[in-house]
Amino acid sequence: MPYTADGGRPTPSSEELRARIPGWGADLDPADRPSVPREWPPTPAPGSHWVKPEPQEQHGPRERSIEHLELTPVFGTSVPLRGLSGAIKRLAYRRYSEGRAAHWLLLLLGDRVDAAGSHARSFLTVRPDNPITETGVLAETMYSGWSSRFRRGRVDVKHQWIDPILVGGPWLLALGLVFLGGRRAVRMLRG
Repeated sequence: MPYTADGGRPTPSSEELRARIPGWGADLDPADRPSVPREWPPTPAPGSHWVKPEPQEQHGPRERSIEHLELTPVFGTSVPLRGLSGAIKRLAYRRYSEGRAAHWLLLLLGDRVDAAGSHARSFLTVRPDNPITETGVLAETMYSGWSSRFRRGRVDVKHQWIDPILVGGPWLLALGLVFLGGRRAVRMLRG
């Protein structure tokens, strides 16, 4: 039963579920569960000095799903949100539940924007990204790339036609935009 804002239908009782769904509640009786003799009641691990761990120190605001009242005690800090991609991801956490597709699609969009920004920033470094070696194009001609596609029963054969578009397409688009921008700049300089 999906969650609705108005609460929806009341939760059916165990007897109603047992009458409607064959086998429902088969493991409710401990005598019918083979794992019961080996089950242990939940207790703190030996040597632990807490029931709930102390929360990790926060340095600034953290993203948190709207379903949860507080952050988990430990959270990652290796890749802090920044720029446009961070704003997109913050919007996903602030506005949409984890049960909504919009939440996950915005997180994916934020990730793609971050990847594009990282590629763009790489051109300002001594070693920019190399789409030829990093996309695996050379591996298709070496290491039996083509023959492995047709004789091994690979499951990814169905989407291989779109891989060059998804991987190479953004590079070709960026190259086209640079070419058009350069051409426009040359025209403006000439008069």
